[in-house]
Amino acid sequence: MSSNSIEAILIANTQAWVERAVIGLNLCPFAKAVHIKKQIRYVVSTAATHEDLLRDLMIELEALAEISPEKIDTTLIIHPYVLTDFLEYNDFLDVVDETLVDMELDDAIQVASFHPQYQFADTQPEDIENYTNRSPYPMLQLLRESSMVRAVEAYPQAEQIFEKNIETLRQMGHTGWEALGLQPLREKK
Repeated sequence: MSSNSIEAILIANTQAWVERAVIGLNLCPFAKAVHIKKQIRYVVSTAATHEDLLRDLMIELEALAEISPEKIDTTLIIHPYVLTDFLEYNDFLDVVDETLVDMELDDAIQVASFHPQYQFADTQPEDIENYTNRSPYPMLQLLRESSMVRAVEAYPQAEQIFEKNIETLRQMGHTGWEALGLQPLREKK
């Protein structure tokens, strides 16, 4: 399978997750507008090392900072070949935060984290609330701070989104989540 075909599969699976889970379950009430306006950039990183992923992250941070929000409002960096272990991924988030500061973008861009094994502190691996941040592949979402501020101001009780998401997932349970059909297609050898 060509690298273009693999990239297309990775992006299609990520888009299905955005449509069925993130938007479909209203896990992020701000996602629908940028999805409809095609303001989400999907980037597949072929990085196999932390250093290569950091390089790709820096490139995408610069690109998002320079482009108009009307063109691209958020970027999803899909990185299926590195940081596949959640604890290793979680440790890398400190490097991400340091990079934002070093690039002087910490007031302009924030990074949200998603991973197939995502686990909040004080939860068990298969607790349903972890699925609010479970994605088909490890990924980093780059969000414009200004867009987030506007969205939160326009959304009543934005501080309750996380609790609503947990309640939604508890009501649907693992069976409901599996019914979304979000298991990523595997690459053909």
